[in-house]
Amino acid sequence: MHNPGNATPETPGISDRFPAQERLADGAQFIAGRLTKGTSGRTHAVVDPSTGEEVYTYELAGPADVDAAVAAARAAFPGWAATTPGERSDALHRFAAVLAERAEEFARAESLQCGKPLKLTREFDVPGTIDNTAFFAGAARHLQGQSAGEYSGDHTSYVRREPIGVVGSIAPWNYPLQMAAWKILPAVAAGNTIVLKPAELTPLTSLLFAQAATDAGIPDGVINIVTGTGKEAGEHLVGHPAVAMTSFTGSTAVGKRVAEIATATVKRIHLELGGKAPFVVFDDADLDAAVNGAVAGALINTGQDCTAATRAYVQRPLYEAFVEKTAALMETVRLGDPFAAGTDLGPLISHVQRDRVAAFVDRARAYARVVTGGETPEGELAKGAYYRPTLVADAAQDSEIVQSELFGPVLVVLPFDSDDEGIALANDTPYGLAASAWSRDVYRANRATREIKAGCVWVNDHIPIISEMPHGGYKASGFGKDMSSYSFEEYTQIKHVMFDNTAVARKDWHRTIFGDR
Repeated sequence: MHNPGNATPETPGISDRFPAQERLADGAQFIAGRLTKGTSGRTHAVVDPSTGEEVYTYELAGPADVDAAVAAARAAFPGWAATTPGERSDALHRFAAVLAERAEEFARAESLQCGKPLKLTREFDVPGTIDNTAFFAGAARHLQGQSAGEYSGDHTSYVRREPIGVVGSIAPWNYPLQMAAWKILPAVAAGNTIVLKPAELTPLTSLLFAQAATDAGIPDGVINIVTGTGKEAGEHLVGHPAVAMTSFTGSTAVGKRVAEIATATVKRIHLELGGKAPFVVFDDADLDAAVNGAVAGALINTGQDCTAATRAYVQRPLYEAFVEKTAALMETVRLGDPFAAGTDLGPLISHVQRDRVAAFVDRARAYARVVTGGETPEGELAKGAYYRPTLVADAAQDSEIVQSELFGPVLVVLPFDSDDEGIALANDTPYGLAASAWSRDVYRANRATREIKAGCVWVNDHIPIISEMPHGGYKASGFGKDMSSYSFEEYTQIKHVMFDNTAVARKDWHRTIFGDR
């Protein structure tokens, strides 16, 4: 963290902020290996949320573009599915190398469209994406079925793991580059082809990602991007009869709609939905470590992270000190131009999202204590979608600000007395994506990891993820896994193959059923 205040504006020109813009000059649809313009008849602008400036305007995709992308993916599927794991692995290794060569272009494009501090995209988003690509390059060689065995008399059985077909995926706006990677990589490593619809607010790095894959030698049609609205392009993709699987990351409300549409064609569904991560601090925790973890975990990506720490439950002996220290640390966080070296925190994705978050906090003033923040900055930053880091204390467990997903730089702190109560409160929302427990006692921490109902539980940390381990939720946070070899369970189907090992024409089981003939 840095000194309090706002980082000094150092806004570079558009060519410096978006050096890859010429790569996307031909449109925002990537179909069969080339960029094209959308055919909906409507345009959309990508807006820099730190300034409100329009930085890229494109033609939105319509149903015809989705149809073309699905057709391209369907045509490419037989050839790609027939490649060996080694061939797919080699292609993904080349892909990782191209991404590494273009790392700065990706970092700047991601910062521009999302408002993320450049140091975050350089140190987290882009390296994480390259690492994920390298992981799946290796994991492609480990698509194993089960060993052969004689399980029934003179028959040998084994299990094949096969690709599903064309995958239709929808990614959110908070981590557009990483979400594109999480959707595309396991699908294509397993031999599928894919059509991805990024959020219309943030398509730039998804398009660059697909372009880099083609430049690395992945065949045309294996990876396709359609950039349109959820209502028009997204629903058409989910309901498309030639799409064999849908993978969606986003809100629980929209996830329910995706599931409703997908079930009409009985396709496989993978849903990574909302979160309301609890941050449980027991009274033997390292208080300063927990405070630092809470501020970092709550403010990562301006709080626009489904695993962000949103509900801090602090055992009563540490409660007041935690509130005081967390508020003081939040007040040192510097808002500013995402491209300025001193910026800790950028804007939210849009003024609409900022106003939504502000409204939650304003309503909470009637029943809780806003300890710090709860306001938009003045001066130059007022042009952007900025909101100050906010700490809310003493809200009731059943209140809106505790139960609802805000997706902003807001942490709510509540006290608890017994360990039983702390764990019960942590589980008392519809969500179950991530959580953390803070304690020096290994038995206490182990109990928390066992009893908190979430897909990931950190101990004495909050937010890091690694390519080798799965990401996915419980309860209303969805089902299925991203990342790791576990994600192959989502993108493959299992076939039982059975051989008769004898040469006898008339089998005992035939006689059992039909008698002697």
